[in-house]
Amino acid sequence: MRVVVQRVAEAAVRVEGAVVGEVGKGFLVLFCAEGGDTDEDARFLARKVANLRVFTDDAGKMNLSLKDVGGGALVVSQFTLAAQWRNGNRPGFSLAAEPAEGERLYLLFRDALAAEGIPVATGLFGASMAVSLVNQGPVTILMDTRDPR
Repeated sequence: MRVVVQRVAEAAVRVEGAVVGEVGKGFLVLFCAEGGDTDEDARFLARKVANLRVFTDDAGKMNLSLKDVGGGALVVSQFTLAAQWRNGNRPGFSLAAEPAEGERLYLLFRDALAAEGIPVATGLFGASMAVSLVNQGPVTILMDTRDPR
């Protein structure tokens, strides 16, 4: 399971021109479930995202979490994070979870993040979306449950 977390001043997602989710100060979280990912992966990442200390404190150090600053999260599904790109020029997406399982894990991640006390907005699973953001820093963190680091 992969997420890309971007610290934002604001972010929004539109479907056919209509805003379906938006957030002020907080995170834009791009979410991708891959085949073999588990419920525990989703819960683990939700805990890590909620407690990720990348907001600056009074001393100017990245020392505060989303919880500490009262921020929200805009969670957007993005199966293309599972892209296989090394061979050829057209990426393959066969590592992404099947759509029904991907959506189930996406919703589980959303709910687990909300259970951490984070206000959560979402995109529309499976839709073609237009995502806008004002990235602060910029701060962008890639989290992958299969990464041994």
